[in-house]
Amino acid sequence: MATIFITGSTDGLGLAAAQSLLDQGHRVVLHARSADRGNGLGELRSRAQGIVVGDLSSAAETKAIADQVNAIGRMDAIIHNAGVYTRPGRGATAEGHAETLAINTLAPYMLTALIERPGRLVYLSSGLHRGGEGSLDDLDWTRRSWDAAKAYAESKLQIVALAFALARRWPKVMSNAVDPGWVRTKMGGAGAPVDIDTGARTQSWLAASEDPAALVSGRYWHHLAQQQPAREATDPEFQDELIGKLGRLTGVELPGV
Repeated sequence: MATIFITGSTDGLGLAAAQSLLDQGHRVVLHARSADRGNGLGELRSRAQGIVVGDLSSAAETKAIADQVNAIGRMDAIIHNAGVYTRPGRGATAEGHAETLAINTLAPYMLTALIERPGRLVYLSSGLHRGGEGSLDDLDWTRRSWDAAKAYAESKLQIVALAFALARRWPKVMSNAVDPGWVRTKMGGAGAPVDIDTGARTQSWLAASEDPAALVSGRYWHHLAQQQPAREATDPEFQDELIGKLGRLTGVELPGV
């Protein structure tokens, strides 16, 4: 059985993935944005291997999350599930970054760099990433007028590019990106067409299954099927430039091979 860390696992898709993997007998490390949210997990918390706490909009707290995970031990897989949808304004984190970029891109990048390398990495993206090309000219929204939908799309394209870059950079790690679809969660709303079990199935499968179909890397998935992502996400030059910019913005260098 695998040990799997899931960010944003107090509700929505992260919680559904945690419940599914625990039911399969895997060991799951949960993540809550705050102690209060962690305390609200009830019985699930007692079943988990552990729980780490920290706000992904804060670089300091993101680093603390990595330290907490490393103290528990090496993970077999990590599901980078946490994220935000459209923000009404750019906002600004303690470090001055746009909140959407900080939570959806910078935090998973930092956790990837700082947590002991697992065997599998799964990053949640969105079909909307196809509208996110061209972000590297103003990654942190310091010059452009704020566009919440565009910022979200860019962050989800960046996470696909990160997954693919890691597939190249770390050949012993299986790194994949997943579009869960428009799911009936707090983020997706009650009118979304995809039920939560379907929305969580692919990332859980990629994190733990020994099915030969799941033992691949550098792929983009939607409901257990591979799809072709946006061209920019597959471009090694874009991937490398993105990683360079993320390293400079965070002060955290991604380890090499």
